[in-house]
Amino acid sequence: MKDLQQLLAQKRQQHLYRQRRVSVGPQAPQMVVDGQSVLNFCSNDYLGLANHPEMLAAFKRGADAYGVGSGAAHLVNGHSAAHHALEEELAAFTGHPRALLFSTGYMANLGTVAALMQRGDTIFWDRLNHASLIDAALGSAAGFKRYAHNDISALERQLQQADAGDKLILSDGVFSMDGDLAPLPQLAKLASRHGAWLMVDDAHGFGVLGAQGRGSLEHFGLEASGVPIYMATLGKGLGSFGAFVAGDEALIEYLINEARTYIYTTALPPAVAEASRTALRLVQSEGWRREHLQQLIRRFRHGAEQLGLPLMESPTAIQPLLVGDAAVAIAASQALLERGFLITAIRPPTVPKGTARLRITLSAAHSEADVDRLLTALASIPELSVEPRP
Repeated sequence: MKDLQQLLAQKRQQHLYRQRRVSVGPQAPQMVVDGQSVLNFCSNDYLGLANHPEMLAAFKRGADAYGVGSGAAHLVNGHSAAHHALEEELAAFTGHPRALLFSTGYMANLGTVAALMQRGDTIFWDRLNHASLIDAALGSAAGFKRYAHNDISALERQLQQADAGDKLILSDGVFSMDGDLAPLPQLAKLASRHGAWLMVDDAHGFGVLGAQGRGSLEHFGLEASGVPIYMATLGKGLGSFGAFVAGDEALIEYLINEARTYIYTTALPPAVAEASRTALRLVQSEGWRREHLQQLIRRFRHGAEQLGLPLMESPTAIQPLLVGDAAVAIAASQALLERGFLITAIRPPTVPKGTARLRITLSAAHSEADVDRLLTALASIPELSVEPRP
C-alpha cells in the first residue's frame, strides 16, 4: 500500500505540491483570495463575461424556468429546450451542421475519442496537447503516436508509416500552457491527404480568436469542414460552463449513442445553458472586448520586451513567463502575491521538467493601468532576473 504522506512530502520537497486558494465574490480583475485583495492575472475569463449583468439575468431566468438541476442524463429526461437551443446556436455559430453539449471539456474529449477509435486504429497527438486529449488517447483502445510540438514533417512521416485502420489527429487550437497556436491549415491538409480525422480542442480560442470570435478556425480562415471534429469549452471565453463537440449529422448522432461520458452523466443545469446562450450573443455583439484584449496583449508584450522578461512566443491572452526551475517559479509567484498580484506558478508535470513558468493571462476586463501595474511589479521581482533593454 502506498504511503500517501510520504508521497506528499516528496512533492513538497520537489516544489511540486499544489494547494487550493479560496476566493470570495465573482470572477473579476480585482478579487479577494484567501482574505487578500489581489489583482487577478490567472483567470481564463478572457472576455470578462463571467460576471456580465446580462449573463446573470439569463442564469436567473433559467433557474426560474427550469429549477437548479437538470434531474437526469440527456437521454433520459434531462435534455431541456434550453440545451437544445444552445446546441443549435453553437452549430450555426461554428458553421458545423450539429453540436452536442457535454458537461466539461474533459468529458467531451474522453467520450469522443473513445467512441471513435478502436483497437487497430491509430491516434496522433502533439506532445504539448492538453491533459484531457492525452488521457483521451491513452484511455482508448487505439494505438498512439506522439509528434514533436507543431512539427508537421514529423506528423506526416508518422501518418505515412501508420498501419491500417482509422487515423485521428488530435491537437489543441491554442496550447494552454504556451499560448501559441497549432498550424491548423497544415494539419487539415495532412488529415485530408492521409484520410484521417482531425479533432481540434479549441478551449482557449473559442470566443476569443477571429473577427467574430469563432475561434482558431476563423483565425486561420478555415472552413468548418476542414476540422470535422471541433471541441470547445464554454467556461473560458464565454464565461459560463460546459463544453460541446461540433461536426456533421452522423458524428453527433453516433456520439449520442456511443460516447459514454455523454450517455452516463447528468446534463448540466438548463440555467447554465441559458447563460451560455446569452454569452454567445455577447461574443457576437460586443466585438470591442476582443479588440481591447488584443490591445492589452500588445501593450504587455511590448513592456515585457523593454524589461527583458523571458516571455514565450504567444499572440494570445496566455502569456507564459518562462522561469525554468520550479522553486524559482514558486518564489516569484509568492513575491508577486505579496505585492498584490495573483499569478500561478505552473510546474511539472503540467509542463516539461525545466520549463516551470508564471502563466499570466489577460482579460478584456483588465485596463491598461492594470497591465502597467503588473509590468512594474514584475520588474521588482529579483527571481526573474530582469535586465531592462536600452
